[in-house]
Amino acid sequence: MAVLSDGYAYKYDFSIPLEKFSAFLDAVRARVGSAVTRCCAFGHLGDSNIHLVVTTAAYSEEVKMLLEPFLYQWVESVRGSVSAEHGIGFKERKYLRYSKSSQVIQVMKRIKNAFDPNGILNPYKIFIADK
Repeated sequence: MAVLSDGYAYKYDFSIPLEKFSAFLDAVRARVGSAVTRCCAFGHLGDSNIHLVVTTAAYSEEVKMLLEPFLYQWVESVRGSVSAEHGIGFKERKYLRYSKSSQVIQVMKRIKNAFDPNGILNPYKIFIADK
């Protein structure tokens, strides 16, 4: 990915209404300001996926704290999904509640446990404590 030439890349994958793409990027840029090198996005218009990439010269906990949980709260405010095509992984699992109700999360856990009772498929990602 070319943005890695900037140094460190914070990468996110959301699903938000198409009409909110520009407002989302504007909000993120306003939030991070000059603390970052680049703030850009690309997406899949057909399925409302937006990939956000924010870069800095090196990893910065300050920038991460500017981004999280702000990004997830913003996505929740427009009734989006905290993870789109790449699914819920170890990074997003603590933010799943921003786009899924507790009832939906319980159904997801039951499905995961039904198909993977030993927790061997995609280990250490979502629902790792549920065996």
